[in-house]
Amino acid sequence: MDYLFIGLTFGVVGKVMLGLTVMMVHWRIVKEHRIDKLVLREMYKERTVALAAIALITLGYILEMTHFGYFEI
Repeated sequence: MDYLFIGLTFGVVGKVMLGLTVMMVHWRIVKEHRIDKLVLREMYKERTVALAAIALITLGYILEMTHFGYFEI
């Protein structure tokens, strides 16, 4: 196995796990409804941005793997 492939894969997995963890914490806070509506609206926006970030990380990984010859599109 190539160290570049392993390194890039671990990096992407770690970033996605971090993004999912942040989203899980936000979901728990939103479910409790112990904060005002302004904060809840902001957290919904943050969730959307986090989902977009995870999608971009995944797309970037696919493009990197394609560039280095690990995947073919």
